[in-house]
Amino acid sequence: MWNAAVKYHIRTVVIISIVVNLLVVALSFIPGYVGELPFLVTQLPLLNAVMNSFTFLFLLGALFAILKRNITLHYRLIYCAFTTTAVFLVSYVTFHFMAESTPFGGEGFIAGFYYFILITHIILAAAIVPLALMSFFTGYKDMRSVHKKWVRWTMPLWLYVSFTGVLVYIMINPYYSF
Repeated sequence: MWNAAVKYHIRTVVIISIVVNLLVVALSFIPGYVGELPFLVTQLPLLNAVMNSFTFLFLLGALFAILKRNITLHYRLIYCAFTTTAVFLVSYVTFHFMAESTPFGGEGFIAGFYYFILITHIILAAAIVPLALMSFFTGYKDMRSVHKKWVRWTMPLWLYVSFTGVLVYIMINPYYSF
């Protein structure tokens, strides 16, 4: 199955991107869990922020590694970034399946800043799915010239998404009601 996914990587990227993004959008329309959330579920936003932090650090490390031409370290750190992102995605989907959306309670400039960060984070997070996957597969298949073209966009956007994920958590955390 892996060989087919790699051989037809464009099809793989399209399918995974559609499934992941539709799943996240579908969560917006599903009512949250009624009753007191289990303690473990209340800790998932913190886990999400931690996973985003690790993703950010792994991506920075991967960037520095490739700039120093350390390809082995680069791809190991990229695998780490994909792993922490996958853990984040499972945690995010679980939390948003179980919990109601938390409204932001800030006002004025801080509210405008929060919503700007949140909206750009959401839009770019959806875009990162195909960008990161295309970057991964072109790197995995050693298509260096194509890989460089993809990562020129993917790396800064993925860094932004992982960083702003932590920032959104820090800003919304005081307003959680559990």
